[in-house]
Amino acid sequence: MKIFRLILFFFFWVCALAACSDMAQEAEKKQPGQDSISPGQLNDAESVAGNFSNPSSLYFDSSALDDFLKKYPGFLSYATELKKFYTQRNYSYAWYDEDGIIEQAASLFNRFEQLEQEGLQPDKFPYLDQFNSLMEGNDSSLQTEPMNAEAELMLTAQYLSYAHQVWQGMPEKESRKLEWFLPRKKLSLQNLMDSLLLDANHSFIEQEPVYRQYFLLKNYLQKYRDIEKAGGWGILKGKKKLYKKGDSSQFVVQLRRRLFITGDLANDTSSLLFDDELENAVKNFQQRNGWKEDGIAGSSVIRGLNIPVDQLIEKILVNMERCRWVPANPQGEYLVVNVPAFKLYAFKNDSVLFDMNIVAGEPLHKTVLFNGDLKYIVFSPYWNVPPGILKKEILPGIKKDPLYLEKHNMEWYGNTVRQKPGPNNSLGKVKFLFPNSFNIYLHDTPAKNLFAEDRRAFSHGCIRLAEPKKLAMYLLRNYPGWTEEKIDEAMNAGKEKYVTLRETIPLFITYFTAWVDRNGKLNTRQDVYNRDKRIARMILEKN
Repeated sequence: MKIFRLILFFFFWVCALAACSDMAQEAEKKQPGQDSISPGQLNDAESVAGNFSNPSSLYFDSSALDDFLKKYPGFLSYATELKKFYTQRNYSYAWYDEDGIIEQAASLFNRFEQLEQEGLQPDKFPYLDQFNSLMEGNDSSLQTEPMNAEAELMLTAQYLSYAHQVWQGMPEKESRKLEWFLPRKKLSLQNLMDSLLLDANHSFIEQEPVYRQYFLLKNYLQKYRDIEKAGGWGILKGKKKLYKKGDSSQFVVQLRRRLFITGDLANDTSSLLFDDELENAVKNFQQRNGWKEDGIAGSSVIRGLNIPVDQLIEKILVNMERCRWVPANPQGEYLVVNVPAFKLYAFKNDSVLFDMNIVAGEPLHKTVLFNGDLKYIVFSPYWNVPPGILKKEILPGIKKDPLYLEKHNMEWYGNTVRQKPGPNNSLGKVKFLFPNSFNIYLHDTPAKNLFAEDRRAFSHGCIRLAEPKKLAMYLLRNYPGWTEEKIDEAMNAGKEKYVTLRETIPLFITYFTAWVDRNGKLNTRQDVYNRDKRIARMILEKN
């Protein structure tokens, strides 16, 4: 059995390398991005294509399933799926044929031996000791019996466990506790099983049902773990507050080495001179952290460079988990807001059409993570003051100054207050509505200076757009009559006008603090709402 496993391991290892190579080439053709954080359109179920494998002529008694679940109650959460799978097969063996256990069993077992690469703790998976004993040949029943119902069911149950935890992630009830209100991806596990069992030539299955950003992060996980094993990187300590092109010192040598390790610098010449090449490397580092790209190694750059590698590994693991929650193959046109990146992206399938800076909710008024369908454009909008702002800001202002409403171009509107259209309206010249219970929408703003900030968490929860006209033109590009001039006119008319879109466009508000961009660079952002640590505890704490 050990020789058999060794041969299979080598075979599947070679296949896996080829698959990874193909995937990397394909990823270069697409636009992953900042870009790649998008959940895309959510379907009721997602599956890997394939026909159900034909039941064999080898059967076991259905009572074996009940006995198995009694012996291994940790698999009770998969009881429905197990029963459905074997009922459709009339309780025929899936992992055995007339010659014994099939090759795909070793492929599955090999994946369990590499769980560290998926960023998951082995103790999160039930009965791995028993599974190891079966597959290592330490359990005599697997060796002495040509077919074994318990081993058969163990393989299927472990497959389901792997699929749920590696491809689907933590249960939806747990992600909702983390204030992730986006619908979760659903998998057709029977089709996935079929993809594995139907063809032994695949390294695992033809197409793993995880958004490909997951695999890009997984590659960086391995890279940073290798850096960690090699001792990580030291702490940079300079004698000056900042270093720029033209400076020469021993600190520059350390800076050069540090940027070379992470790939921001192509060559480490060990030169003392802060030259053009090093300036560009600093800009690379700044770009992938969402900072102003001036090429100067100041206090923020040095603090960023001194973040321990184990913290970056944790950030990668957290965002790999988030990638498990979203569709593997987003389709159609849709909009995505990534709060930590302070960006809005317009996607078609998995390619970014354009992006723009946004201002999101401050930590006290967090922007909610959910999805909706953008349906209306409102030019020259009124701003209906929310009750909280009315109580805390407007009413005290009126009490202090009887002319407060007039000075702010406001008026009473029933029992509340609204701000009239105009250049100083808090919503600017246009807003975009996607009906929701959170009262969140996209809008223009007269406060354009905030878009120059690196960290743009300033709003009461709604999303302010740096280029609202650009979004309006995109949404109305196929509407005859809505030329750029007509849009400009509507935005400056001073009279509110609603436009209902013939076809709504999905909008997803997400939260990713690490991703790989279209140039293959690892991007990281500040955890502005302090949500990463809780996910890290849930996936890294041992049971």
